[in-house]
Amino acid sequence: MHSVAKSLTAAVCALAPFALHAEEVGERWGTAVREREYYRLVDMPIPKHLTIEAGAFCDLPDGRIAVGTRHGDVFFISGTDAANPEPQYHLFATGLDEIFGLDWKDNALFVTQSAELTKISDTNKDGIADRYDVVSDAWGYGTYHEYAFGSKFDPKGNLYVALGLSSSYHSQELFRGWIFKVTPQGKSIPIASGARSPGGIGYNEQGALFYMESQGPWNCACSLKFVKEGGFMGHPISYNWYEYAPNMGKAPVMPVSGSKVLTESKRIPQLDPYAVVFPYIRMGRSLSGFVIDRTGGKFGPFENQIFLGDYTQSLIVRATTEQINGVWQGACYPFREELSTGLLNVHFTPQGRLISGGTNRGWPVRGLKPYALERLEWTGKTPFEIKRINITSTGFRIAFTKPVDPQTAAAPANYRVSSFTYPYHQGYGGPEVEQTSVKTTKVVVAKDGLSATITLDKITPGHIHEFNLDAIHDLEGGTLVHSFAFYTVNEIPK
Repeated sequence: MHSVAKSLTAAVCALAPFALHAEEVGERWGTAVREREYYRLVDMPIPKHLTIEAGAFCDLPDGRIAVGTRHGDVFFISGTDAANPEPQYHLFATGLDEIFGLDWKDNALFVTQSAELTKISDTNKDGIADRYDVVSDAWGYGTYHEYAFGSKFDPKGNLYVALGLSSSYHSQELFRGWIFKVTPQGKSIPIASGARSPGGIGYNEQGALFYMESQGPWNCACSLKFVKEGGFMGHPISYNWYEYAPNMGKAPVMPVSGSKVLTESKRIPQLDPYAVVFPYIRMGRSLSGFVIDRTGGKFGPFENQIFLGDYTQSLIVRATTEQINGVWQGACYPFREELSTGLLNVHFTPQGRLISGGTNRGWPVRGLKPYALERLEWTGKTPFEIKRINITSTGFRIAFTKPVDPQTAAAPANYRVSSFTYPYHQGYGGPEVEQTSVKTTKVVVAKDGLSATITLDKITPGHIHEFNLDAIHDLEGGTLVHSFAFYTVNEIPK
């Protein structure tokens, strides 16, 4: 790390204990005691002589898991699924920088680090990397804050890299704030501009490419954004590199500061409205890497849903997406707090446990440990939760993980819905605005009790719709573990 970065990090860390308000140090949602009944936290011990600030994970062919760290090391870990884990750590590669992407292909590890995408091989089969090949270094790198986040391979063998801005505000190095596709032939193709400070890049439950954007200028809250080729992700500071990307055509017109994202998306063809917005503080402050539950039910009732870590608040949330009238949108739901450090990434083990890792370096974090690896595992007991929310032409269909009590679920007054939005402006963050009351006029509960379809007196495109269902019970009289969720409406089904 550069000396300037070291001094800045030290200064920020020195202020960190005073940066969080007192009320933010405790539980975010006040549901941790109930969460433990369904998803237990298991520590993954790290030897005292190792520092593992995990930024990326991937599965290996032999059943081990690779983890890449902030310090630029890659460890191969065995024993991650043991009942009482005592993982074994094998150092495979070192000398890299801020690893935020890992995947295995063709008997080699592909590592996304700040300055490049690197292919790492063990050619003499002694268990230690001995060959480091540059796959792509099509972007610039000048300061410690210019992170790069890498995806897993898509079915065609492409990798995608999302590049953070310079010092969070500027685009001083080539293509900072852009997203690249790297083909199997090693060709680097810029496919989108307008990123600010990505926290992860990957695929949604339907296989479309998304990245996680952090709250800041032009982003009043963290959001999952769909990445399309030729797209603009919302922050115009990186327009200066269009002349180096002839495949992208001319730079989009400038967005109007103080407008709304949905409004500007009608005016700027390259801009898609943000698919899932995570209300600031209430659903995270700095969301990071994400993964899809493909465990086949080993992790409980949330198969094919997106799980995301949050750095500042040391918690994990869920999300679901759907495409309406050709536009992506969806919902987010609370899941589990009490993690021990700031989360940078999450990963499912072969046996369907969710591993999280990260650090508390540089920014204030609720978790008290400087770094940690932890495992969330399902206890086998099904929580009563809002499973998924989907929009209809007149309201929403709300699915539950357990059958609902017919009496409480049939009352329209028990579905409290409101909506709000955020300004789209160049300022850092911003308030919830245009708070709107919404009335539930009708409820139809499914015969199996696992869903309810509600009719509303209005749905407002461009608004985040907030649901509070704390009056609904299951058949045993139990209340929801988490009674609230948020759905971002970009389109209403025709």
